[in-house]
Amino acid sequence: MSGIGARLRQERERLSLSQRAFGEIGGVEANAQGKYESGERTPKGDYLAAVAGIGVDVLYVLLGRKTPQYTTSLTDSEETVINCYRSLQKEDQDAIRRLTTTLAELSAAYSLQKVGTRKD
Repeated sequence: MSGIGARLRQERERLSLSQRAFGEIGGVEANAQGKYESGERTPKGDYLAAVAGIGVDVLYVLLGRKTPQYTTSLTDSEETVINCYRSLQKEDQDAIRRLTTTLAELSAAYSLQKVGTRKD
C-alpha cells in the first residue's frame, strides 16, 4: 500500500488515533476513513483542512513531502501534552482554545494595567 491512503494512515497512527476518532475530526464516518486509507476513496478539501487542524501534515499526505518545521524541538512533556490535546474531541479542543485565548487576553490586560499604574 502506498500513496495518499498509506500516508494518511501513518499520520493517524502518529497521532495515536483510531479510525473512528480521526474520521470524526475530519467529519466522516469510520468506514469512509477506512476507504481513504485503503485508497478506495480520496479525501476532500474540507476533510483535509479539519485534520490539518490537529497537526496532520497535509503536504506529506498529498505529495509525500514532509512540511519543514520552523519551530524548535519539543520536549517529551510538551509532545505528550500536544498529543493528548490532539486526541480530544473537537468540542473539548475548542473549549481549551477559548480558555487559553481568554487567559492570554486577561494577562495582556493585566500587564497593561500594571504598566499604567507604575510610578517612575
